[in-house]
Amino acid sequence: MKAMTLQKYGQPDDLKLADHPDPKVAPGEVLVRVKAAGVNPVDWKLGEGLLDALMETHFPMIPGWDVAGVVERVGLDVEEFAPGDEVFGYVRKDSVQLGTYAELVSAHVRMLARKPASLSWEQAAGAPLAGLTAYQSIQRVGVVAGETVLVHAAAGGVGMFGVQIAAALGARVIGTASERNHDFVRSLGAEPVTYGEGLVDRIRTLAPDGVDAALDFVGGDAVDVSRQVLKRPERLASIADHTALENGGHYVWVRPDPADLTALAELSDQGRLTVHIDRALPLAEAAEAWRISRDGHTRGKLVLTVD
Repeated sequence: MKAMTLQKYGQPDDLKLADHPDPKVAPGEVLVRVKAAGVNPVDWKLGEGLLDALMETHFPMIPGWDVAGVVERVGLDVEEFAPGDEVFGYVRKDSVQLGTYAELVSAHVRMLARKPASLSWEQAAGAPLAGLTAYQSIQRVGVVAGETVLVHAAAGGVGMFGVQIAAALGARVIGTASERNHDFVRSLGAEPVTYGEGLVDRIRTLAPDGVDAALDFVGGDAVDVSRQVLKRPERLASIADHTALENGGHYVWVRPDPADLTALAELSDQGRLTVHIDRALPLAEAAEAWRISRDGHTRGKLVLTVD
């Protein structure tokens, strides 16, 4: 098979398209013919070695955790899927080496769910990591109908999902974004506010009594801003700032979960969740996708398509 490969930690231009043996398929796993692979900031951070102290990595390394594709073969004792099934998933294994930037990837059934019929291959590939991150963050702070939720970086890959999921639960959503993204944030179901100096006052204008929950999907001063407008400090979740743990808040590192993936698929097929694709690039242009991601101004998701 062909796959994008790093021989050692490096920069985007160190990614090369290379031949690899087809993955082995262990008991409980399936082999997926990749149609599209999602690109996430964690991909290039891993590639640069920024998470070396946290995650076991082996080279040559194929990046990527998000996948949408077709089951080609099933391993021993697999009853959940059959060849020909269309699936999507968050393929995070115990070590980083055989990822989804490839024509084929093996994945345990606990990492996959059936692809939503309403989403294209590209949209389905953009959903797992970011969608699960938003979904699990919202679960952690216990959002319910009638509450007001603050979503930081509402136009980004994770924020896009956070806004839609919270709105689907019946919450009122306030989303921070640059002015150029305000119409996009409104289309997702949130009331946009411009981030930067004076953000606390702008949020208080929209929610004078404070917000019930806050979701930090960007870092920076988002945790500090959230604490100033939250009714209860423990209703804070961050994916970027460990200080969210102070005062009973939550730091969220997304986990593969087929039930949560299925919940995202159901929301999609109900017309309550869509995936905006900023750009879809061929697999061989993964380096360019990393450069775009590093720039930090992506609206929605970046994906790689695999012929």
